[in-house]
Amino acid sequence: MPEMHYVDSSNIEAVGYDSDSQELHVRFLKSGETYVYYHVDEWVFQDLMRADSKGAYLNTNIKDRYQYGKL
Repeated sequence: MPEMHYVDSSNIEAVGYDSDSQELHVRFLKSGETYVYYHVDEWVFQDLMRADSKGAYLNTNIKDRYQYGKL
């Protein structure tokens, strides 16, 4: 698992990215579950980290666009 970075979000607790495998890891605040999104370009991770609303960015640009699994 990549290093996780805590974020200011009402829905997301932490986000991590592994550039070698292009895996984006997202740990949700309420459930504590971590989802892994596959084949995510690094610029998407960077845009997510810069977004004013991490949850809105995730819903608009990542969910339903990338395959994922739950850890």
